[in-house]
Amino acid sequence: MNKEKFDIIIRKQFKKHKLNLSEKEVDLFYEYMNNLLEWNSKINLTAIKKEEEIIVKHFLDSSIMVNYIKKGTVLDIGSGAGFPGIPIKIMNDDINVKLIDSVGKKIRFLDDTIIKLKLKGINAEHVRAEELAYKNSDRENYDFVVSRAVANMSTLVEYMLPFVKVGGKCICMKGPSIEEELKEAEKAIKILGGEVVDIIKYNVEENERTLVIISKKRVTEQTYPRKLGKPLKEPLR
Repeated sequence: MNKEKFDIIIRKQFKKHKLNLSEKEVDLFYEYMNNLLEWNSKINLTAIKKEEEIIVKHFLDSSIMVNYIKKGTVLDIGSGAGFPGIPIKIMNDDINVKLIDSVGKKIRFLDDTIIKLKLKGINAEHVRAEELAYKNSDRENYDFVVSRAVANMSTLVEYMLPFVKVGGKCICMKGPSIEEELKEAEKAIKILGGEVVDIIKYNVEENERTLVIISKKRVTEQTYPRKLGKPLKEPLR
């Protein structure tokens, strides 16, 4: 896809959600897409390979979160190919973003993308959330912790809430059917010091999406997250 066509499509899609793009932001998303496609031909980063679908299902879907993140520090857990962390950074250069993933080749892609896009105030680290949560420099150090399609809510909040400052928020990007998942996660959210404060439903084209926003009300006990693999195998319920 040439730059002119990309510009028309991405602006049209973003305007549907009242998101206006500067020329610089369009340039960054275009370079990001091309780098993603180049790397994806060598390693598996995304099953979405059509350019228009990347614009909608990755770039737009991730960018909707900027309506709820105005300033501060952001941690993106299980960032993968950079979603939602890199689009959030592109759309709001004033925030500082950290991307983490347990897969080394994905971190190499993220590092390469950060360099090529010349982004500042953003870095990627090859680490599991269960390990990073016990570093004093990261534990309860972020205003926002975000995730997209990482795990079931009961598991996810155990990864996320230990990183959030008291008064900060977790923002979980989920699909349309969240009610049962949220009910099962009630105990975990309470144990970890959180409280659901908003559930936002929206559509990206034909896809129904949900943002679950959890506020951090009190400090998370030092015993959480539990050792590697346990939050996934034995969710708090």
